[in-house]
Order: sequence, then structure tokens, then C-alpha cells
Amino acid sequence: MRVGLFGGSFDPVHRGHVEAVAAARRALELERVIYLPTASPPHKPDRRLAPATARLAMVELALLDEPDLVVSDFELTPGDPAYTSASIEHFRRLHGEPPVLLVGQDSLAELPGWRRWRDIVEQAGLGVLTRPGFDREATLAAAPSELRAARRAGRVRFVENEPVDVSSTALRALLAAGAEPSPGQVPDLVLKYLRKYPNLYA
Repeated sequence: MRVGLFGGSFDPVHRGHVEAVAAARRALELERVIYLPTASPPHKPDRRLAPATARLAMVELALLDEPDLVVSDFELTPGDPAYTSASIEHFRRLHGEPPVLLVGQDSLAELPGWRRWRDIVEQAGLGVLTRPGFDREATLAAAPSELRAARRAGRVRFVENEPVDVSSTALRALLAAGAEPSPGQVPDLVLKYLRKYPNLYA
């Protein structure tokens, strides 16, 4: 099965996380995309997150109407950082072929700072979600030769998607202030969950 992997803290998940990935699944002809909420992002060791179980539940609620988008608890390893390279190896064994790692264009620029990043480039395809303010060619020109070679080989593909004006950072600030997201920023069931547990971001 040709699957995509989409990791993140999803703190909280929002509409952009769903719409951009659904567009990438279609464009890259993936049978399924697996969301991987992480317990401890390695690059954000000091950031306070909502409980892992709450973030997992919100992602599941966000994806209920998307049969080809699913969530896994594989990276929910409390106390231990989850590394993308290990997740790729796991799902490659599970599905019998290399997965496609979906990343934002900002994450592509940061990829050389990830643990075992060369293994990631060798063992998975990369589907890059476009982000406003990032120049594609400039990002590639500044990238290491391994990434440029992977692009020439067709293993790095950029996916055009409609930008969604919402971010988890802005949502956390809004929720911490006791306000609600604007209509459409988060899926309806996620909004109900946030209303039920208002102290998640207090």
C-alpha cells in the first residue's frame, strides 16, 4: 500500500492540517495518509504541550469524515522523543514499500538538521506542502546536494494547496485568552472537544 506519513504536535489540529494533506493525498496518488502526533517533538524539547491523549483524540475527531486520512499512536512515546527516521522504517516494513513523508516547505528547509536526515531522503519520498512566503527554487538552491538529487530523481515533489489562514500557535494564544477560534478554523468536532475541555490551553 502506498501511504503518506504526516507528523506533528497538532497542538491543536486545525483545518489547514486536514485540507492540505487531503490535497496532497490526491495529487500524489496515495491510498492513505497516516497522521503521527508526537509525544515529545525532538526540536521543541522545552515546549509545554497539551496532553498526548488529548491531541490524539482531536486528530481522530478532525479526520472522522476523511476515510483516507487516519491517525496512529506510533510516535506517542511519553518521555522519549520520536524520530521521523524510525517511523519511516516502521511503516516501510508494515506496508512493504517506501512511504511518502509529507512536510511543509519550511520543514524541508530545516530537514538537514533532523536526526538521520540522509536516511529519510533515501528511504522515503518527500511530498512538500507549499507555504506562503517560501520561495521553492530558493529553498532548493540552499539545500544539500542529496535533496537536490532526490528532486531530480522525482523523490521530492511539491504539492500546490490552497493556503489556510490559521496556525496552531495563534489558536493556542486565542484559547489561552478564553476566546474561541473563528468559524471554520478548526473542524466542528474539534471545537466541541475544546469547549468540553477548556483548560487544555488555559
